[in-house]
Amino acid sequence: MMNLEWLGYAATAVFASSYFLKSPRALRKVQALAALLWIGYGVMIRATPVIVANAVVMAIAVSSLFASRRQAEG
Repeated sequence: MMNLEWLGYAATAVFASSYFLKSPRALRKVQALAALLWIGYGVMIRATPVIVANAVVMAIAVSSLFASRRQAEG
């Protein structure tokens, strides 16, 4: 199996594991990591829709992570 396929499987595993998390912060972190892996996969297979869709997911996950941090501090 090529490294490329392993990256896709790793991204899937990381994303799927997020369904077992109870903490919203942990969920956002894992989903952002999975999206980053999917972006890498999308770049390697030259699939713009995969890149764009996961960039959106990652941006939302990271921005909501920072928003929840600000809310907790203030």
